[in-house]
Amino acid sequence: MAWYRLSAGDRARFADEGYFIVPGLLSADEVAALEEVTRSVIEADSERLDRHDGEGLLTLLSLRNELREDAFSACVRSARIVRTMEALLGDEVYHYHHKLMIKEPRVGGAWEWHQDYGYWYQNGCLRPDMASCMVAITRATRANGCVEVVPGSHCLGRIDHVEVGDQVCADPERVAEVLKRWAPEACELEPGDGLFFHANLLHRSLRNESEEPRLSLIQCYNARSNEAYKAHHHPGYAAIEVLEDDAVLEAGLKQARALRGSSS
Repeated sequence: MAWYRLSAGDRARFADEGYFIVPGLLSADEVAALEEVTRSVIEADSERLDRHDGEGLLTLLSLRNELREDAFSACVRSARIVRTMEALLGDEVYHYHHKLMIKEPRVGGAWEWHQDYGYWYQNGCLRPDMASCMVAITRATRANGCVEVVPGSHCLGRIDHVEVGDQVCADPERVAEVLKRWAPEACELEPGDGLFFHANLLHRSLRNESEEPRLSLIQCYNARSNEAYKAHHHPGYAAIEVLEDDAVLEAGLKQARALRGSSS
């Protein structure tokens, strides 16, 4: 199979708009294995965090600061994603963290407008030479709270962030002015699609008003030369052992079999 490698068009869009979408970044078989693993893991995940939006609605995430021998870490380490990040950031990259995002049917809350660097700046990362890749495990639509972005907002610089509910979001007054000048775009994704986006891109996601959960995996990377100058809760630099792309499916199938066996 010919796996994704960064194109000139995608590179240009990342520079101009701060994001791009790769249809079918993961294959249907990879997505099926990843969904099975995800649904098993989130039922009893000791690392799950609960966050409430400005209206008090609950949204969930499971954060991983270390790489493991599992399907999620195999995605983080896959050549198609790591090499793309290195090309976009112009440097060796390292794993900053990854997380499962869980929006449950009808009750899944919103994520307010924010920039990822609005958080990571406080961790001692001096430059916004950081980016993420969101992989849709289930379909992401307007109805179930897909990500919305403001194209080109990564060029605005870091916006101050404030607390709203249990979340930290970009200064609402400044965001209101941004939205008067630039229209947001919804990033609707099919299972397996990938969304690459810059750490300063202004983005949010709405509540899940559908009958189906929205599940996604977000993989976050930092440039090696941008390692934080102080200790914090995310890891410092460690070289990524990059995996051949075939390893993603192998890891997913292996973990799914193990989980089925442990529940029988």
